[in-house]
Amino acid sequence: MREYLLTLCITAAVTYLLTGPVRKFAIVAGAMPEIRARDVHREPTPRLGGIAMFFGLCAGLLAADHLSSLNWVFEKSNEPRALLSGAALIWLIGVLDDKFEIDALIKLGGQMIAAGVMVMQGLTILWLPIPGVGNVALTQWQGTLLTVALVVITINAVNFVDGLDGLAAGMVCIAAAAFFLYAYRVWVSYGIEAAAPATLFAAILMGMCLGFLPHNMHPARIFMGDSGSMLIGLVLAAGAISITGQVDPDVMNLFSGSERETVHQMVPVYIPLLMPLTIIAVPAADLVLAIVRRTWRGQSPFAADRGHLHHRLLEIGHSHSRAVLIMYFWSALIAFGALAYSVNSASMWIVLGVVFLSAVGLVLLLLPRFTPRVPVWAQRFVPPRYRRRAVTGTEAEASSAAAEDAADGTEGAGEAPGSEERDPVTAGVSGVNGATAIGTHGRFLDRS
Repeated sequence: MREYLLTLCITAAVTYLLTGPVRKFAIVAGAMPEIRARDVHREPTPRLGGIAMFFGLCAGLLAADHLSSLNWVFEKSNEPRALLSGAALIWLIGVLDDKFEIDALIKLGGQMIAAGVMVMQGLTILWLPIPGVGNVALTQWQGTLLTVALVVITINAVNFVDGLDGLAAGMVCIAAAAFFLYAYRVWVSYGIEAAAPATLFAAILMGMCLGFLPHNMHPARIFMGDSGSMLIGLVLAAGAISITGQVDPDVMNLFSGSERETVHQMVPVYIPLLMPLTIIAVPAADLVLAIVRRTWRGQSPFAADRGHLHHRLLEIGHSHSRAVLIMYFWSALIAFGALAYSVNSASMWIVLGVVFLSAVGLVLLLLPRFTPRVPVWAQRFVPPRYRRRAVTGTEAEASSAAAEDAADGTEGAGEAPGSEERDPVTAGVSGVNGATAIGTHGRFLDRS
């Protein structure tokens, strides 16, 4: 575990330290596109954050190669080299897109080529564990098509969800943390060495996201762009492919006891089928809804719009930060819920806990304008918007006079002396470091 934590820290440190210079390079290179109709930010923000994330990936793999306890992964498996080859290709395509805005079909072709490069080097699905049937061996063409499809779907799902500051990096980091715990358990508890590359990929992916998040949280100083979103999507898919089809039930010695006990013990075998789906459950749902919505309107599935889940959260009144936290909550609930079920599938408390947390999430969705207030002693530790504001005597008189006027049916008679009518402040006020601060209320038209 210490070696994985060291690899994670090195990856995060390299990504964090390189993001600042990369931001300056993006500004000089002109990688600051014009504001589009679907964008949430209101000022041009540099992209190309994927450059720092790619070098963080290279640093993580290099550090793991020089650790005695992880060096054998590179000697016995060609999967790390396959990941680096595919990541370099997809990263180059993303950099070109961030600078020159290449066509969507070209990007799709590049994603398929990157997946094919990984397949040619051995990073592919060999068989599938199907409940009630067992392990089903796949032919070369079946494994290649399934691998390419999983890579393309994961990349585009992560790319679709990259619409708010810190959203994609945070969601992928949460998913990678759940996947790391699952892969590490399969390797250590059951002694399956085939799960070691997937564990390494998840640790490096967490480091990439954690190192980039401080620069990308709202208000963001730099965006990861397609060079970053497609890169982390490919690394996430590579981890799922590496462990899917590599877990052999015969090696795990799960066939013992009664039939009911065997069914419960076989859950870790079937989790590789479910874990990739739970990891991208929220982005995949957004992807499917976007395709259905656009085709229903007669548009291309690749046409951009403002109908994504995070856009709808802003429309109903959630602030930028709260919309991101809600998406984090649902991603963590799905990913860690599946992880807990794989550990103890016979426990009813896990199911009840997931149901309770789902109800909490629904309540949070229905309270967009609720702003919690913390006690006085804890106000110094929270952002200013959660602190209690002291009411002055003039404000108290004005509020009481306004209440009396409302009771009398008059307007404007209770204004404080010297007050004058002010124009409403529009969203898009310039924030820190050239970013945009978005208010707590929605900036969109009231659809009611």
